[in-house]
Amino acid sequence: MPTLSGMTAAKNIPARISIITLGVADLRRSTEFYEALGWQRSSASSPEIVWFRTADSALGLFPTEALAADAGVPASGEPSFRGVTLAVNLESPELVDAALATAVAAGATVVKPPAGTEWGGYSGYFEDLDGHLWELCHNPFLPFTESGSLDLP
Repeated sequence: MPTLSGMTAAKNIPARISIITLGVADLRRSTEFYEALGWQRSSASSPEIVWFRTADSALGLFPTEALAADAGVPASGEPSFRGVTLAVNLESPELVDAALATAVAAGATVVKPPAGTEWGGYSGYFEDLDGHLWELCHNPFLPFTESGSLDLP
């Protein structure tokens, strides 16, 4: 990695995730998928990138090759497990099941059907149209704020 001489390091990086951008093969098709989940597209979207509002952040969809070029890395071939999952924590196991049914109806592939966990929760996984793994879960130990954000202690 190149070093940037003459720059002063910040004390820390704020502990927040403002934007998650997913590289997608077909922007129109992926946009339709997330809209079919019931997610609201932002008016900040453009022909190059589509934005969705989430409770605490924004989800961006951007063509894979353009995203790789923006980051200055080579675009990889076929998607494979990237060591990352995205998760939506829900208020009940029934909502997990309903959310998975919605994802499947939109074109998702079930990777792991929802089931009880050894720690008392309920969790399952699906893959979106570009191979991004999403976990749908209910964690009874993580309450929500009134705005729908996790209220971590």
